[in-house]
Formats: sequence, C-alpha cells, structure tokens
Amino acid sequence: PRQKAFAEFYIQLGNATEAAKRAGYSEKTANRIGAENLTKPVIREYVDKVQSEISSSRIADAREVQETLTRILRREETESVVIVCKTRKSSYDKAGKRKTEEKETPEIVRIPAKISDVNKAAELLGKVHGLYTDKVDLSGGVDLRIQVDYGNDQGSSE
Repeated sequence: PRQKAFAEFYIQLGNATEAAKRAGYSEKTANRIGAENLTKPVIREYVDKVQSEISSSRIADAREVQETLTRILRREETESVVIVCKTRKSSYDKAGKRKTEEKETPEIVRIPAKISDVNKAAELLGKVHGLYTDKVDLSGGVDLRIQVDYGNDQGSSE
C-alpha cells in the first residue's frame, strides 16, 4: 500500500523524497527509501506506464498541430482581450450646475486571430506541405585529396 502511494505521489510530484514522505515513510529515511523504491522493477514499470499514458494524452500529434494551424489560418480561432468601456453621464445638480460622471469598466471580448498569427500559421503549414523550398547551388569545383594511413611506422613511402 505504501509503495503504491509512493508511486502515485512520485507521478504527481516528480520528487522521490517528497513522494516517500507523503506516502508515510519517515522524514529520516524518505530520501533513501525514495531512491530505493525507484529501483524496484514493479514500481518503476508502473511509474513509466502511467507517465507515458499521461504524456501521450498531453502531447499534440502532427494532425492536431496541423488542424490548429488551419483554424488559425482561417481565423476560426479567437483570443480574449481586455477592453475598457468608458461611459459618461451628464446631469445637473439643484443649483443648475452641470455635473459629469465618467466610469470605466473592463470587459473581456473575443477577437479573431491577428493577421500576423494567420501569416505565421500559413508559413508553418506551407513548410509542412513542402510549398517552400530553399534553392541551394552546389555547382563549382571541389578539390578532393584522399590519404590512406596503413599504420606502417617503418618509413615506407606512399
């Protein structure tokens, strides 16, 4: 039970000593027990298995990246920006003097992707699909000299 708890805490924290403490091992032995537990095949396999499952679900695959870039390119993706709405209210007091009140209210609005983001998405998608190629000119003379050393130390000539 403590080893299972250790493994779960280690997966969450990434720190063997802290995981050992939280799993119920003593402060004095937590460092040693944490390191020991990570060398045990059953614990190591469990930790590796769970971490690979977690990381594979968190990491975007190539298709997801291309779909996201396409949504940005088509300006289907939006971003939140804060704008300040100003309101002005004028009224007259009892003496007939004009009184103006100004009020600023922050609001969050959704706007489409910026043109610079659209251009970058188009560039990256173009690279993925091979639309852009760099022309490299390799013409010209090249001097090539090959020297073979057979390891004879007897002074024989080439």
